[in-house]
Amino acid sequence: MGQAMKSAFYAAVTVAASITVTSSALGQGSCDRECLRTMLDRYLAAVVAHDPSAAPVVVGFRQTENAINVAPGDGMWRSVTGLGEVQRKYFDPISGQAAYYGTVEEGDATAIVTVRVRVENRAITEAEWYIARENDPGLSGPRQPGRPPANLHNPAYLAQNPPPQRGVPRAEGADRATLIRIVDSYFDAITSRDRKVALAHEGCGRVENGSPAPAGQFLPPATPANAAATPANAPAASATPPGPGSRDCLAGLENFNLQMVVARRIPLVDEEAQVVLSYGVFIRRPGSPTPRNVFSEWFVIDEAKIRTIYTAMFYPPPELAVPNWPPYDGNWPLPATIVPAPAAPAAR
Repeated sequence: MGQAMKSAFYAAVTVAASITVTSSALGQGSCDRECLRTMLDRYLAAVVAHDPSAAPVVVGFRQTENAINVAPGDGMWRSVTGLGEVQRKYFDPISGQAAYYGTVEEGDATAIVTVRVRVENRAITEAEWYIARENDPGLSGPRQPGRPPANLHNPAYLAQNPPPQRGVPRAEGADRATLIRIVDSYFDAITSRDRKVALAHEGCGRVENGSPAPAGQFLPPATPANAAATPANAPAASATPPGPGSRDCLAGLENFNLQMVVARRIPLVDEEAQVVLSYGVFIRRPGSPTPRNVFSEWFVIDEAKIRTIYTAMFYPPPELAVPNWPPYDGNWPLPATIVPAPAAPAAR
């Protein structure tokens, strides 16, 4: 066999092997929007049924709930009794991830949640829950007797003003890389305290744990001493819907109590819906008693600008490592100058 023939033969073998490997990988691992929808629906149905064996999960499946690792059958597997009035589902075939934002029922209570699942080889390898319940702590600490939820929990307002359900024509939407840059611009604006940096519409809306925003995110937190004079912390179903008539998603930015934004991740970009899921942790200024904020934020983008942001967030105790997900950025021990030590238990 001549050298030219040998070269042609090896090239053909290489191409054939490449095609075989690629086809095999696609056959095992590819999961389009409908596949992701099916996987997410099966997972949620299994959670509602309290039956991990009904979910398409792998051996070693990993689940966290507000950064705490939970074994299959515990946590939300026990407490969720149904999906709520607000149900939004988003899909990213590129990253192989699907997510649900909205409400779930826990008996007589309603929680606002983000739950993200990763699909690999048509099975679920991980689930990450961010959960806001009415009696959870907020910026000002625990809920005070007779006061609204400290974490702005407000499923009634969210039900009246949910994220849109839509498909945006490809010619009218931004591409994946652009959507990510738009979301990054929001965090750049926060860290620089310069709203002009953010690619956002004037009057952009923000809904925090169901309540119209900023409602505390960029404002001083309420305390028991001043709570009565802080109506912004009181959820109200009759409040102005997110949009041009509301205080926008960057209001009060120049006074925001922030040291840094850490552990930022963008695991899901739904190009069809023009919606992006981002995670992160707000670390407060040194010595501030204000707790860290751990958030999932859903960015609804129109005309290459942020239109509305919906969140499910929680306020972890100082000793909790957050977000507790790879690449584990931000899970370092934080000194007392940044996050104060927990209060000593009262003497008995």
